[in-house]
Amino acid sequence: MSPDGAVPILAMESVSVTLGGRRVLEAVDLRIGHGELTGLIGSNGAGKTTLLRVVLGLLAPDAGRILVGGQPVGHRRGLVGYVPQKISLDPDMPIRAMDIVGLGLDGHRFGLPPLGRSRRGAARRSRVEEALASVGAERLADARIGRLSGGEQQRVMMAQALVSRPALLLLDEPLANLDISSISEVVAVLARVCREQGVAVLISAHDMNPLLPVMDRIAYMADGRLASGPTGEVVRTDVLSGLYRHPVEVLRVGGRILVAGADAESHCP
Repeated sequence: MSPDGAVPILAMESVSVTLGGRRVLEAVDLRIGHGELTGLIGSNGAGKTTLLRVVLGLLAPDAGRILVGGQPVGHRRGLVGYVPQKISLDPDMPIRAMDIVGLGLDGHRFGLPPLGRSRRGAARRSRVEEALASVGAERLADARIGRLSGGEQQRVMMAQALVSRPALLLLDEPLANLDISSISEVVAVLARVCREQGVAVLISAHDMNPLLPVMDRIAYMADGRLASGPTGEVVRTDVLSGLYRHPVEVLRVGGRILVAGADAESHCP
């Protein structure tokens, strides 16, 4: 239970994972409330993607448990939306953005989605249009997905993850390889989704700074260990030095936070 008595949308309790003889997650505890935006911050190899895979039920932990909506992972199908790390699309792929979003509703089924003016087909189209509108991508509905910019593609993939109306949205490095303008747009969209739809968001990233204005909580990872809480309580010299198990220094320069002495390549640009 959270301090106000509500069941968190995500609860990870002492979760550990070993892969190839290496401890990738070590006794991880994490709680995310409904409608909270949490930044999952850490360098490559810190364990961020493994943590997301565990939450998705794609990887079973060696120890601990994961509850989504108060139930074990896998028992609440459709409750979690996911935007993967790498999106590689052929510019000439003859698939529209709205077709990609529609796969979030029926991509797991055999055969073609419903077409024409049937009631089911109309309802499906309405859901797709609603999801695109929720991320400000209505105008992209009929555009070829492969010809969109990186930021536009991210909006479409977010719409695909949101079309099933999940309570928790996971995003694996969605800001990577985007320009500054696109990063700001994607972060603003995520903040609006949290605020207007009450969807909890867990977004992994190398650099915490673009997320600072919108994060409710931070989950900071280093070598499989995690510290979470309000940014001011976690991103401190003493806390991060304990997490890394060697001295690091947290610096605040011009409204940005820099972590010096950590083996992270991009906590500052």
